[in-house]
Amino acid sequence: MTDKAAEKAAIKAERLKAFLAAEAERLGFCALAITAPDPGPDVAERLARFVELERHGSMQWLEETSARRADPKTLWPEVGSVIMLAMNYGPDTNPMANLEQKSSANISVYARNRDYHDLIKGKLKELAGKFASRSGGDVKVFVDTAPVMEKPLARSAGLGWIGKHTNLVSRSHGSWLFLASIFTTVVLDPDTAEVDHCGSCRACLDACPTNAFPAPYQIDARRCISYLTIENKDAIPHEFRTAIGNRIYGCDDCLAACPWNKYAQVAHEAKLVARDDLQSPPLIDFLAMDDASFRTFFSGSPVKRIGRDRFMRNVLIAAGNSADQTLVPACKALLSDAAPLVRGAAVWALSQLLDPEEMHSLAASFGTDPDDGVADEWRIALKGKV
Repeated sequence: MTDKAAEKAAIKAERLKAFLAAEAERLGFCALAITAPDPGPDVAERLARFVELERHGSMQWLEETSARRADPKTLWPEVGSVIMLAMNYGPDTNPMANLEQKSSANISVYARNRDYHDLIKGKLKELAGKFASRSGGDVKVFVDTAPVMEKPLARSAGLGWIGKHTNLVSRSHGSWLFLASIFTTVVLDPDTAEVDHCGSCRACLDACPTNAFPAPYQIDARRCISYLTIENKDAIPHEFRTAIGNRIYGCDDCLAACPWNKYAQVAHEAKLVARDDLQSPPLIDFLAMDDASFRTFFSGSPVKRIGRDRFMRNVLIAAGNSADQTLVPACKALLSDAAPLVRGAAVWALSQLLDPEEMHSLAASFGTDPDDGVADEWRIALKGKV
């Protein structure tokens, strides 16, 4: 390539990057940066170790797709650059305040309105389509639904660094960021990777209710409330139930504890601003939900994806932690629920709310459940109660 051709190519690449930045801002993204299709030298090793220690729990797709996750070129051999984008979803109130309202449910900040996958995917496709038309290159878009290591790629691109809680942290937006990526065959000049600014701080580690961090920069998903209430399809282990408190979908404690959130901004996208009825919803409103009412209430919400039964399991754990006697009738009604997962959680909730005599009285009618898991819940609930 001649010097003149190289200069022309460089000018075109700079114009493409400027176009991307302007369009991303127009579409509501708060940051955009470019990286080579390489998440970093330590990613493959750390992922392999995470899976080897079985810290991924029941998320088998992490093991099955580990090779593609560790190397974007395995996912798409033609990729020349990765365009990383971030969208801010910062809350307008303290997300920890609701944890003290035991008769109300606490839903993770990101899930208090529309499903971000759908929202961001549409914007990403629009941006990618315009970029492809201008650049002549091919593109693929990803929003947390493919084996892409968004956080390491975002770090490499300079959008932030991976904090001790294993989430991305930005100096300008704190921890409240959704990540998305555009893979392209076009080779663009990469931006500078961000460095770690955590220092000696361990606020996020100390904030975790279930001690899900074996060490800084490591997480055991099996102990994480987000995993337990969302990905976990089975009964929640007894050792974590009290610590879950009123968190019925996800957990924000480690994110909210980060001091860098002092620079965070409130979400500007209307569909990411919390719905009024999801900021501090009464547990009693959820305890009577059947499948139809659950689907209607959470239409368009990420909460819908866990299904009514897992959702009711979570609500019942919160009810058991509430010390609210007015919830007892609703919990009793769920002892006859069609789903064993719900019946078992109802047994635990009532064991926390009722005295031994009342539990034994209930056991006379419901204690011989045909499901082994529910029968075990009754056995544990009645143990030591005379």
